[in-house]
Amino acid sequence: MVVKHPKKLRLSVYLDPEIMAALADYAARRDHSRSLVAEAAIASFLSPDAAERQEAATTNRLDQIDRRVARIERDVSISVETLALFVRFWLITNPPLPEPAQAAAKAQAGKRYDAFVAALGRRLAQGPALRQEISEDVSAHDGREAR
Repeated sequence: MVVKHPKKLRLSVYLDPEIMAALADYAARRDHSRSLVAEAAIASFLSPDAAERQEAATTNRLDQIDRRVARIERDVSISVETLALFVRFWLITNPPLPEPAQAAAKAQAGKRYDAFVAALGRRLAQGPALRQEISEDVSAHDGREAR
């Protein structure tokens, strides 16, 4: 027994040249006829769940953007912590040197840099955030001045 499908009905539409070119390009890339692509697009447009699918796609995109922003925020936080630790480390360990001592200090630069990187790693892994430490330092300083 052969199942016979009803014959499709013909529809003539007028499209802007840009839309027709986009339709032809899309159909060619997918190796489908323009008619099949247009039929699928119309069916999707008329589908009662089209709005829900569009909302789900938008939600997915927003979630991706949110994850990217969170990663950027994390990276900026690491950069700020890196700079803060570097400035603090540099100020503590680098008193002004007389001219003859500068050559010896340059010889120690590699060791000091390694120590900086190790300290940065420890701080990022477990240390307090710069804003917390600054507020603690300011509170402690204000307490000493009040005495």
